[in-house]
Amino acid sequence: MDITVVHHPFGVAEVTVGGRLNMVTAARMREAIEQAVDANHPNVAVDLSQVVFLDSSGLGALVAGLKSVRASGGDLRLVRPAEQAQLVLELTNMGSVLKSFDSVGAAFPHA
Repeated sequence: MDITVVHHPFGVAEVTVGGRLNMVTAARMREAIEQAVDANHPNVAVDLSQVVFLDSSGLGALVAGLKSVRASGGDLRLVRPAEQAQLVLELTNMGSVLKSFDSVGAAFPHA
């Protein structure tokens, strides 16, 4: 799994994930979100457009990240989830909790 983080103005961090977000890689996802929050970027946009597989552990990492950013006064929003990731969100009804957007700008208009 590849993770890159880009810091945008107004406290927004864009975390782009590529590959598999699963039991093996979920801890790295949680760490990337925590580092963004620690760097004073409480709003996190997670770009899932390059994720080829998302399982329950990966979903758990996203939910843990959501709790972490909300505790810091921010929010976590998904950007362009790939087809399989979108299906997991729909099947688990997590799409209503983890909101998806077409771009970072749409997720956080003030960024």
